[in-house]
Parts: sequence; structure tokens; C-alpha cells
Amino acid sequence: MLKVGITGGIGSGKTTVCKIFEALEVPVYYADDRAKWLMTHDPELIAGIKAAFGPDAYSPEGQLNRPYLSKVVFENNEKLAQLNALVHPAVFRDGSQWHQAQTGVPYTLREAALLFESGSYRAIDKMIVVTAPLALRINRVMERDKVSEAAVLARIEKQWPEEEKVKRADFVIVNDGERLLVPQVLEIHRALILSQG
Repeated sequence: MLKVGITGGIGSGKTTVCKIFEALEVPVYYADDRAKWLMTHDPELIAGIKAAFGPDAYSPEGQLNRPYLSKVVFENNEKLAQLNALVHPAVFRDGSQWHQAQTGVPYTLREAALLFESGSYRAIDKMIVVTAPLALRINRVMERDKVSEAAVLARIEKQWPEEEKVKRADFVIVNDGERLLVPQVLEIHRALILSQG
């Protein structure tokens, strides 16, 4: 069973594309959502975050203090790297266990914004990159997250350039609002099934 990664810049439409794969009964592991869950449920990860970022990282009830953590890491690249060094291995382990538990499918998808940046792509058999024009991505994120253009651009700067991701991709899906997504997904789906003989 193949491990297929799907990534792309913020606002490229990764989740939309994954929903199409799910309609084809392909299991999808949403790494970013799972990371949020692990940060409040994985005792080892929680202990690491508290040790690195202090008691203010969690409320007395055990809830992650997202505003505090976001402020700390987005103002300090070293702190961001420290948080990623804690979270990415936990998500990698969790995703590997999830993949092994899947049965009766030709491949699974692992969706993550930072598959390349985290190094997780090394454990992936095939990579799909979702692309979209920068202006469209910015507008999508501003509308979705109710944030300023400057805030979106700051997040984009933390990711690899789209061109770098495309160079390393086995498949590219263009989500520019003009090309239909379903035919692109179906073509990749067929290719992945055929690649396994």
C-alpha cells in the first residue's frame, strides 16, 4: 500500500482536493488537524511543550494556549523550529500507525502543509502538490481565516516557495478556479492504482 503525500502552500486548496479523494474512498490523514489533537492528548508531546514554552503554554484545565504559543513562535524563528521539532515527530509516528491500520486500499493520503519543510516527505512514496495563483491563495485565506493580507503573507513566508514543491512533486494539481479539480484527481487516482501493477 502506497503512502501518498499531498501538500501545497496555504490557501492552495489541499483540503478541497482531499475531499475529492475521500469521495473515491481513499483514506486521508489530515496531519495539521491531527497535530492540534496530539498537542492536547499526547502526554509526551504536552510535557515537551510545557518544558520548552513554560506553564503558560496550557491553561490550568489542560487546554493549549494557542494565542500565547502563536505569538511566541511567529515572533521567533528559533522558537518555531523548537515547536516543530516537538510536534513533527509526534505527528509522524501517529501518521505511520494510522497508515498501517488501513486495509483494503491501494494507497493512503497524508495531507500536510509542511510535508517538505518537516522532512516527512522522505517517508512518502509519491507526492502530490496542489498549486494556485498567489493572489487567489491570499484572498482565500483572508476570507477563510478573517485575517489581513499581511498576516497571510507572513504565513506564506514560513513555507517553501511553490516552485520548489512543484520540482519535487510526482503529480501537480492546478487549483486556479478555471481548471476542474475532479478530472485532475481522477487521473492521479488511476495512475496511483496502475503503478501498483
